[in-house]
Amino acid sequence: MKITSVDTLVVDFYRTNLVIVRVSTDEGIVGLGEATLEGKERAVQGAITELAEAVAGMDPTRISGTLYELARDWYWRGGPVIMTALSSLEMALWDISARELGVPVSRLLGGATRDRVRAYANGWFSGAVTSEDYAAAARRTVDSGFRGLKWDPFENYDLTITSRQLDRVLAQIDAVRSAVGRDVELFIEGHGRFDVTHAVKIAREIAQFDPVFFEEPCPPDNLDALVDIRRASPVPIAAGERWFGRQGFAPALARQAVDFVQPDVTHAGGIAELAFISTLAATGYVGFAPHNPSGPLSTAATLQLGAALPNFRYLEIMATDVPWRPEITNERLVLTEEGDVLIPTGAGLGIELDLEAIARHPFTPHPMRMFRDAVFDIRPADERSFFNLGDGK
Repeated sequence: MKITSVDTLVVDFYRTNLVIVRVSTDEGIVGLGEATLEGKERAVQGAITELAEAVAGMDPTRISGTLYELARDWYWRGGPVIMTALSSLEMALWDISARELGVPVSRLLGGATRDRVRAYANGWFSGAVTSEDYAAAARRTVDSGFRGLKWDPFENYDLTITSRQLDRVLAQIDAVRSAVGRDVELFIEGHGRFDVTHAVKIAREIAQFDPVFFEEPCPPDNLDALVDIRRASPVPIAAGERWFGRQGFAPALARQAVDFVQPDVTHAGGIAELAFISTLAATGYVGFAPHNPSGPLSTAATLQLGAALPNFRYLEIMATDVPWRPEITNERLVLTEEGDVLIPTGAGLGIELDLEAIARHPFTPHPMRMFRDAVFDIRPADERSFFNLGDGK
């Protein structure tokens, strides 16, 4: 089998643009990957164009060797654009191999350890402004089946937070906790906003609400700061969505900087690299909770890892999304009554595209606005859930 072409499709997804990668072969098998890179979609498309030239004529089943050579020969290593391009290609190559054999990708990773993973919802708060709004949205989301909620209550704060601002944050978290009770897990997102002093202050204050973790409390480019925060924090610390490859994760794990590690399959190197990172994490009993507020292909790849990796703890997923998400692929996820997502068992990643539906939603610029708008993730009024609800039986 030989690779004949690599191309990309771009789909407007309101908060970003999905970049879908297709790797075609001379035997008619097409592998799919995701190269969504928030705000930098055109840059990663350019990198994939260069990859397409490099892999033409190669055997798509030689995944490890191909990725090693590509990373070696590109000279420039790491970074979001290069690593997202490589990750998407790697994802598509796994899809091809598993499709050829008629098995899910998890079978090639050693087989399933579970048939479902615990999920927490992102994006459930869209449109909320007041604490009462957040409480009402939280109740609706829990009523829909989720047993975990994540959100960033810190508006557009940059490195510091005043006492008055922190009081507003705490009131919002308190409203959500009161609305959903103690049985629902809460995850507090920091989006890399704070310096050490203020991150520690926040961690000590939010401990009363028993969050599962405080995510990315400081910017991702200072490991010393993260180590200091984790040592002083009474709540678990999570990080890793903006780290790349094992070189980005090994130092953090060696220095015990996190309680949960959060690589993104679309950015950190792909499926095999995340499996390797999970093994590194497991040696220190660190939970594996991949970053995934993403599209159907990233979610499908993350779910296959969830099937195979013993220390996989949580699946992040959007509670609702653009109304055309169910139209562009055959993705049909099932959320159980216990708040778990069932892992699909179709061949490969299990995703097929609807090219006509994709064409109806072309590229639309969506600049990131985290430090300019207090509310930065409001989606259209016709957003909807893309889950099927069921008990998994």
